[in-house]
Amino acid sequence: MFKPARRRTKAPAARPPVRLRPLSGAVIDAVLRYSDVQQDLGGGRTLMRISDARLHEAEVRDSLGETAARAATVSILWNEREGQIIQVLDSARRLAA
Repeated sequence: MFKPARRRTKAPAARPPVRLRPLSGAVIDAVLRYSDVQQDLGGGRTLMRISDARLHEAEVRDSLGETAARAATVSILWNEREGQIIQVLDSARRLAA
């Protein structure tokens, strides 16, 4: 029985690193404004983010436009006592690394 010759295949090329634009102030502002998921972490700290359902609402979608997908990757650690941001967490950066 005839067996076809095995073809040599090249190893897949390494993927180039993903380049993300810096997170804009508009995205951070939108997460603060439209966040509907708020997790109390204690000590006056709250983790805020926008749920997928909220991202699909017309008001949010119209406001965010093309940046909606990026806003879905952002969480904000908020200090209730001081009324200010403690840290902006961007999971898109972590996933791209």
